[in-house]
Formats: sequence, structure tokens, C-alpha cells
Amino acid sequence: MTSTETPVPGTPDLLYSQTEDDLRAAVRDLLADRADPAAALAAAESGNPYDAGLWDLLAGGIGAAGLLVPEKLGGQGASHREAAVVLEELGRAVTPAPFLTSSVLATQTLLGCDTDLPDVAGLVTALATGRRVAVLALPLTTAPYGRLAAPAATVTSVADAARADVLLTLREDGLYAVETADPAVTIRPLTPLDLTRPLAAVTVPASAGLRLADGPTGRTAVRRGLLSGAGLLASEQLGVAEWCLEETVRHTRERHQFNRPVGSFQALKHRMAQLWVEIVSARAAARNAADALATGSPEAELAVAVAGAYCGRVAVHAAEECVQLHGGIGMTWEHPAHLALKRAKADEAAFGTAGRHKEALAGLVDLPAPSGT
Repeated sequence: MTSTETPVPGTPDLLYSQTEDDLRAAVRDLLADRADPAAALAAAESGNPYDAGLWDLLAGGIGAAGLLVPEKLGGQGASHREAAVVLEELGRAVTPAPFLTSSVLATQTLLGCDTDLPDVAGLVTALATGRRVAVLALPLTTAPYGRLAAPAATVTSVADAARADVLLTLREDGLYAVETADPAVTIRPLTPLDLTRPLAAVTVPASAGLRLADGPTGRTAVRRGLLSGAGLLASEQLGVAEWCLEETVRHTRERHQFNRPVGSFQALKHRMAQLWVEIVSARAAARNAADALATGSPEAELAVAVAGAYCGRVAVHAAEECVQLHGGIGMTWEHPAHLALKRAKADEAAFGTAGRHKEALAGLVDLPAPSGT
């Protein structure tokens, strides 16, 4: 779906521009060459899922790392819409790359600080090139709603910390940048459900690091980063769901039983049709969140809450159906459906559960939160 008309001012544009389609094609071609499911599975089982060469091509060659960075700071000056397209493709391929954590979450947090400060501007520019990677030292489950307290000295479930050069740590008196090479910093790998997005427990001494912002500014900046992360995660979930449905349709067309494609049986057609409806709705929610963030809409938080409440469950349902409708082959560890299922399940809790997003949504529209979520 490509937009050929100028959207009416004040209304979200849910279609893809030609520029976004071109970006998608470039990222998809790169991932097809360098990050097929077999390569992703082998890398994940090796304990080091990151492909440095792939990241160089994605971040520097295509320029994905700097999409959200203004041109004056060395970036592409694009928007959340383009970043969302990249995440859709990374979700489709379940690619182990620190794009969400560094190029979105950390970068948006830093852009919420005073970029006239040389330390802030220098780090943003380094992240835009992809030569350095930064992650926010908060649990991946941290939601962008409610009071944001400074975390304890040791923070668990920090995504992509093992790949980071810099940790952004929030303390009571401000936001700090801490080099992971600092001998006082400890990064202890954890065993995650999704091996393609490693987690770690991070311990940073209170005396370490360079202060980038004071307390109130730092908390506002971190909340800005979390909101972008939550909104764009929906696009990654959309990519996972779309791949699962496409692979399921392809398999059920090729797999025969009683001299008929198994996909021709009505019971299976209904299940895949239901998935298609859910994915169309998820696409609308994800695109609305990306467009609201890109345009700075006053309803951005509302759009993110809607996407967060809906897209995670769609991705998990699509991945579960993908495993089941592949039959016996879908149950084998070697099949990429397992990568998709584990990414979908891990993403379901990232930046807040569906229930947490519904609770926030209820507050934003001044309605009682539904029970049992």
C-alpha cells in the first residue's frame, strides 16, 4: 500500500510513501543476503548473535542508525515512519541487531536532552553513524507511563547491553553516559527467551559516568525514549506477524493431504483469514503510532497505548498459528517459526504488557480500566 495523495492535515497517514517502500526494499535485500533464518539460528545458538558486518551495512551503508537524528547532528533527518519500516523488516527476519535499543530508544532519549551540549551532540552523532552503540540501562519491560524512578545499582533485563559501548543510566540527579569499557562496570549475561535479543544484568557504580542532563530533564528524556520504543515496537511485532502468515499460507499451499493442498481445507482457511484480519488491524495501529510520533501529534501517547495493547497479541497469535499449521515440521527447533514465536513472546512484555497499555489507555480517555487484563 503506497500513498499517492497528500493526506488531509490533522489526519494520520497510514499508507507508505515511495521513499519508505524504497527503504524497505533496501533493508529486505540486505537481510535476505546476510541474515536468513538459518544464519540467525546458528548465531543465536553460538552465544553471540550479533553480526558486526551486517550492522555496519545496515547502520552505515543504508544509514538506518541515523534515521531519527537531525542532519545537523550527522543523521538522515527522517522520522519515526521510516524507522518503523526498518523495524518491520527486522521483525520479519528476527534479526539480532541493536536498532531498536540504540538507534531508537537511546537516540530518542539523547535527543530529549540539550543537544547544544558537546557531550550530548557528540554521542548522538556517533550513534547516527552506527560506529558506537548505546543502550538505556533500564529493564526492557519498563513502560513509558507513570512515575519513572531511578533504578537500583544493578538493573536486570537490559536488552543488547552486551553489544553496547555506552550505557545511559538514570539516577536521581540526572542522566549519565557510562562507558561499558569502564572496569567498574559489570555486565552479566542472562538467559533470555529470545536468544536473538540478549538480555543482561548491568551494575554501574554511582560514581561512574558523565552527566548529560539534570534529574527532571533526564527523566523527561528517558520517557521520550520509552514512548518512541513502545510505539515502534508495534512495527516490529507487525513484521513478525506478517512473516508468520505469509509462511503459513505458502506452506499450506505446498503441503498436500488426500491429494489436496492442506490450505484448501475450510477449517484452515478460516484460521488464516482470521489472522489476516487481525494483521490488517495491527498494521493500522502500528502505522498510526509511528505517524503520531513522527508528526509530534498531541495524541501520540494515545496512539502508542492502542498499538501496545493490540499488536503484541496479534504477533503471538500469528506465531502460534504458524507453528501449529506447519504440523510436525513446525515443532522442530530448526524451523524459523520458533524464532518468530520467541521474539513475539518476548516482545509481548517489552515496554509494558498489553494490560499495562490498556490501563494507560483507559486513563488517557478517562474511562475505567477493563478488568482481567
